[in-house]
Amino acid sequence: MEFRNAVFVVTEECSCPLYNVGEEFAVQNSALTVERDKHICLLLVRELLKVLADTRPLEQRITRQGVQRAKFECGGCTGLIRFEYKKEKAYSTLQMNLLKAAEQRAKQQIISQFFGILREMDLFEPLSDFDLQDLALLMKMKSYPPNKIIIEEGERGTAFYVVLSGKVAVVRKDSEIIAEIGPGGMFGEMSLLSGELTYPSVYSRTACQLATLNAKDFKHVLSKYPILQIFFYRVLVSRAQENTLRAGQISSGMSGDLTEINPVDLFQMINSGGKSGRVIFTLDGGEGIALFNEGEIVACNYRGLEGKDAFFDLLVQQNGRFTYIKGLTVEEKKLQVLGGFMGLVMEGLQRIDEEQDIGEE
Repeated sequence: MEFRNAVFVVTEECSCPLYNVGEEFAVQNSALTVERDKHICLLLVRELLKVLADTRPLEQRITRQGVQRAKFECGGCTGLIRFEYKKEKAYSTLQMNLLKAAEQRAKQQIISQFFGILREMDLFEPLSDFDLQDLALLMKMKSYPPNKIIIEEGERGTAFYVVLSGKVAVVRKDSEIIAEIGPGGMFGEMSLLSGELTYPSVYSRTACQLATLNAKDFKHVLSKYPILQIFFYRVLVSRAQENTLRAGQISSGMSGDLTEINPVDLFQMINSGGKSGRVIFTLDGGEGIALFNEGEIVACNYRGLEGKDAFFDLLVQQNGRFTYIKGLTVEEKKLQVLGGFMGLVMEGLQRIDEEQDIGEE
């Protein structure tokens, strides 16, 4: 009955949509608790039930290889975690909970030192103080000495960053400094939102302290606080409008190459402009088409797929050409919207991330 009151810690993680290495969950009187602001996975519950159902003493739980069984795994969805029995003989579950509470208080003291910076950021303005504190508890504190690389161009984005103190520099390959970001500034979100590789590089200009949110928790926060999606959506649109190809209003007959403007930015420009028309894609997989009515996606076809599935497939295309043609037929104007545009884009980008995670396994 050792596991009836126990603490488990995640020791390995591969594309798990919820949990990270180092996170813990506890079983107390057969009740499961997980890290604050984390959902409880039913697949994890199923695996824990198997553990709890084994009433043999711990020393009798031996694998075929003769190893005492105190390590377990949970899978069956898009990812996998391995977790271990953490309870040590020198500590009771109560003592471990007290230790964890002490660690949590220490973290809250650190958070209180920079809470004012987060509170003043436009991004977090819609959140209440309580919600912002919960979000901040998910963040990790990192310190960098001067001239230390933080993000290197061409990598897949792994985290969202907020500058708490010091300055960071956004630098091109030719060492040209594009911008400097000081306290209250943020970076790293574009790669997480668009699915593109990081560009350009980011270095610490001075000694600096950063609050970071890993990619998984970043998605969790956007899901929990949809109002933040609107902020980042506007950031994406703003970036799209800054591109020279997109500086002017999109017009009928306008063509371009997907190496210069990706489908995400192209669709966002049509949506933000409230345009009605069709985008025809010439791609390696054949011809694709997306219909927009007053900026909302109403139909999509590509490689035998229709609707949302075709839309999500078009989002990942990186090579090929597109042509925008203004106007819809009377029948096309009667088509139902596939879904809220921002929600579709976010769901599509999440699918892209999940497929990339699976491909890396």
